[in-house]
Amino acid sequence: MTQVVTLSAPNAQDCVALAEIELCGELMIAAADALEDRLSPDRIDEVLNVGADCAEPAPTIPRQVRHRG
Repeated sequence: MTQVVTLSAPNAQDCVALAEIELCGELMIAAADALEDRLSPDRIDEVLNVGADCAEPAPTIPRQVRHRG
């Protein structure tokens, strides 16, 4: 017997995961187009629209904090 998987309506976790995937894609595109080896923090903020005044607020995605020791 074949099992059929039904997809339910997206939940909050699905929406966050899709938003993270989209942001990663934007960063990869920007990195591929960059002339330098790495994207600067300012360029990353620009790609991710951090601090930008926009009519529609971007979804809030938790960011990992890097600890330097």
